[in-house]
Amino acid sequence: MDEQQTPVAPLRRVLTAARDDLAGVGDLLCSLSAGELAEVMTLADEVKSQAAAAQVRVTAEAAHRGEFASARRGVGSVHGWVREHAPSLRQGGAGQVAQLAQEAAASTPGGLWSRGGPDAGAFADDTRPEGIVWRRVVSGEVGVGLALTALREVSRMKDLLTPAAVPTVTGAVLDHGVQWGLAEARRIRPRLLARYGVEGELDGKHRRLRAGAFLSSPSVADGDLTEYRMAMTPEQASRLEAAIEPLSKPAPNPETGEADLRSAGQRRVEALASVLGGAAAHDAAAAEPGGAATVVHVTMSLAELIAGLSGVAGADGAGRVMVSRARQTMLAPSTVRQMACDADVVLVVLGADGEVVDLGRVTRLFTRGQRRMLWHRDGLCTFPGCTTPAAWAQAHHVVHWADGGPSDLGNAASSKQDPLAA
Repeated sequence: MDEQQTPVAPLRRVLTAARDDLAGVGDLLCSLSAGELAEVMTLADEVKSQAAAAQVRVTAEAAHRGEFASARRGVGSVHGWVREHAPSLRQGGAGQVAQLAQEAAASTPGGLWSRGGPDAGAFADDTRPEGIVWRRVVSGEVGVGLALTALREVSRMKDLLTPAAVPTVTGAVLDHGVQWGLAEARRIRPRLLARYGVEGELDGKHRRLRAGAFLSSPSVADGDLTEYRMAMTPEQASRLEAAIEPLSKPAPNPETGEADLRSAGQRRVEALASVLGGAAAHDAAAAEPGGAATVVHVTMSLAELIAGLSGVAGADGAGRVMVSRARQTMLAPSTVRQMACDADVVLVVLGADGEVVDLGRVTRLFTRGQRRMLWHRDGLCTFPGCTTPAAWAQAHHVVHWADGGPSDLGNAASSKQDPLAA
């Protein structure tokens, strides 16, 4: 048969011409207007989509015939066949093309395949997820990645949905993915279950999620930042975000106009620390009159105590967490001084061998009454630009207590940050 009359001839001519013409696109771009650039971009995207759809159909045809396993081809898998004949997919996507094509071929009974596609089976049924996905893939509308994502999502939800809703849900996942991308297509599952799921199924699903929620123990890398891992139920996550979102917004300095240069991650973790600090202070205040969220144990040797009583100045010391999963974590001297402003202070006197020879009584710096008066007086954190409620801040000494500053309202300020450290 004359090669010009074979079925591949027109395909070869069209694809070769398209390839060669697209290779010369760059020579013309500088002469195009803004509107023409946008038009060419759209056309190039449509060509790319159709080319991707053609690759799926070609691979499915080869898989249906068993070409990839043929000894004369020397390739033993669909994936290998795709990588050999579509080199650009070696950079990513070969496995997805192979998977979808092989699933389509495997689901089609022998002899019921024509015009590059299934005539029977799940992928030929427009009412089943496979058929809905296949139709939109071969049209070029849906990419292979989104197609596989939709099939996985619907498979996970299938037993939780009313049967009549399965086609609608499949289409909804595809529509959402076409508009917003793969990640968003995976995130709409709860919304679809709420609307189309069997009655009570979403409640049951959220109850089951509780067993998977966790907060890891702290992990300190090289004595640096402490890292946590966490997974939360939707309810827990919504509570967390509601608590920290108001405090995690950028806070430019209202006096100087200086921008808030903290990263989003830094703002969020500082907001979380503020919320937790406020909760700890509330619990401590409710436990006993004048209770404190922080207790600072000041340890010194007997010789240091005598020297201090004699007026000899001592150096600042670092702190060490004593209780909780964060025990043994070292705190900088400036952090200890800041925490001590709103803490109970206990003096621990050590002997020559480090043994405790005396444990002093708790010394309260700011009382509960004083702190509540600060809530009313200050209203908000007094640090410039900070909008944290005073009840969530700490009572700080304007002149440090360690430097002789009195624990009275005239020397007090509500602040998330030590005013003297700013």
